[in-house]
Amino acid sequence: MTAPIETTGAAAEAQPEAVLEGAGKGQIEGRSLGQIAWTRFKKDKAAVAGGVIVILLILLAVLSRPIQALFGLDPNAFHQDLITPDTSLPTGSWGGMSADHPLGVDPKFGRDIATRILEGSWVSLVVAFGATILSNVIGAIMGVIAGYYGGRVDSIISRLMDTFLAFPLLLFAIAISATLQGGAFGLNGLPLHLSVLIFVIGFFNWPYLGRIVRGQTLALREREFVDAARGMGAKAPYILFRELMPNLVGPIIVYSTLLIPTNIIFEASLSFLGVGIQPPQASWGGMLREAVTYYQVDPQYMIVPGLAIFVTVLAFNLLGDGLRDALDPRSR
Repeated sequence: MTAPIETTGAAAEAQPEAVLEGAGKGQIEGRSLGQIAWTRFKKDKAAVAGGVIVILLILLAVLSRPIQALFGLDPNAFHQDLITPDTSLPTGSWGGMSADHPLGVDPKFGRDIATRILEGSWVSLVVAFGATILSNVIGAIMGVIAGYYGGRVDSIISRLMDTFLAFPLLLFAIAISATLQGGAFGLNGLPLHLSVLIFVIGFFNWPYLGRIVRGQTLALREREFVDAARGMGAKAPYILFRELMPNLVGPIIVYSTLLIPTNIIFEASLSFLGVGIQPPQASWGGMLREAVTYYQVDPQYMIVPGLAIFVTVLAFNLLGDGLRDALDPRSR
């Protein structure tokens, strides 16, 4: 018979079985869902690059006014000495690019394009983020209510979504923006234009997220944790906002990163049509509208704001795709 093995003090203090040890590589510890998603996200180089660009754009937008004050920049400062009197075009080649004006100046007025791009960045991001937050709040609440209660409540909210989706949004936005140009609700000028754009874009886009949240809620309401909450006597508001909503954060974040670039393009489109941000306030869409007259003789003025919109939208889309794959690997 084999002699019994005596248990030493070291063995008695051994780690529990739940903590595994690799072969000479230290302990293997469990990871949270956030850590797992971050590990997946880091492997997507395109998404990481998009995230870095998005962070830089947000920093530039937030710090645009301090940067202008620090360097004495003025997006509306005229430089008539840089404009040819006969043609109203910038002097020199490439739209008047120089050390003082690295992206050139605009025709007719000679305003620095780089400063106007910087000024227009916060306008686009404020409208895009504001409209996205408004859409998410309305869509998430309406979607989770429709998915959880079902029946007549679901039918009413679903028909409401269909009604909003049937609106010709662009024409409706043009009509509302044009009507409220003079002033409304005690606001006028830039605050009014920003508020109108955020409301129009955000309020009429919520059904898209609402449908996504509704579909996810229909699946989640049959899960065990919801049954356990009901069994413990939890009321519907507690289940909606404490049990279901935290499990919907992932899809909401992913949809938000994909909705923001859409809202940026929508704001630029309205400004391009003349019913969005009004001059002299700089905006990317407004710069494109002004460049239409000169694009054949001064393409630089159209290329720069066009590239700004393109890079911003591409970065947000890459970030959104990476977050989608990281938070839901089954979507691959």
